Amino acid sequence: MTSFPWQAGTATGVGSYPGEDPAEALRIVLGELPELPHLPELPARGPGADLAGRTAGLLVEMPVHLEPSGWRFSDRPGRDTQRSRDHLARDLDVLEEVAGGHDGPFKIQVCGPWTLAASIELRHGDRALKDPGAVRDLTASLAEGVAGHVADVRRRLPAAEIVLQLDEPGLPAALAGTVPTASGFSRLRAIEEPVAEEALRTVIDAAGAYPVVHCCARNVPYGLLRGAGAKALSVDLRLVPRRYDDAVGEAIDAGIGLFLGAVPATDAALPPLKETAEPVRELWRRFGFPAQRLAEQVVITPACGMAGASPRHVRAALKRCRDTARMLYEAAL
Repeated sequence: MTSFPWQAGTATGVGSYPGEDPAEALRIVLGELPELPHLPELPARGPGADLAGRTAGLLVEMPVHLEPSGWRFSDRPGRDTQRSRDHLARDLDVLEEVAGGHDGPFKIQVCGPWTLAASIELRHGDRALKDPGAVRDLTASLAEGVAGHVADVRRRLPAAEIVLQLDEPGLPAALAGTVPTASGFSRLRAIEEPVAEEALRTVIDAAGAYPVVHCCARNVPYGLLRGAGAKALSVDLRLVPRRYDDAVGEAIDAGIGLFLGAVPATDAALPPLKETAEPVRELWRRFGFPAQRLAEQVVITPACGMAGASPRHVRAALKRCRDTARMLYEAAL
């Protein structure tokens, strides 16, 4: 059986939270998700704290600036690049201060190369995704920047095992050729699967951390992500239709971890605990794997990031994730 960095019956978060105080958000995460905490992202702080801007600040020798249309590559670093780096530097200082003694797995999140390429424009305005050479340059720069980021987090959490989550919500659209051009009047060409897989593998291999790929969109390319080196896949449980049973079953059989988004990420009345756990059990029963493997291989998460939720719902949802994971573990004993 594959060994995982987390213990059986574990829950974690996806990434983003409401608010602007990184210390408060991190304390909530550590309190509610002690088995697999993560570095919270706070996009409410503004440009540079969003998914694309935060990761763009990690790029090596590829500065960005903010246009009305979004992020765009620049000739030299400016205040927008610096703001992205300042947000992350503050978060890492808080991490070291609040969680420096953490001695279990700890997750950090960055935007994957394909979602980033669809989010940043070239100097003349087209999305980087349109230019294969620009994507190669971005991928190499991201790989170097993420490797440095992982090393920095390791220095601050010397006893922790770092789990790296690559966020790729835009990958299915890139593969399907449905990403709009900058003008919005047409669509960019589809990316070939071997090309997509190679770029992801480049970043995963360079990072040197336990790799998870998060994709909360429909049409998750399970085989591609496994081929790129992902050891766990993070998906919205509601978006795992039966037509993907073969791909999901093969991933489970291969020992791939599943981070299943089983709890609403935005404000909603939570059903009884058993009703939260039942879709997870039902998915597992479809494949006929032992219940014990469910508790070991599955991590329970919110459906997606929680930046749009109220603080009250965040606490309730994280507690529900933890309670659901514990119930599934105890049922497997």
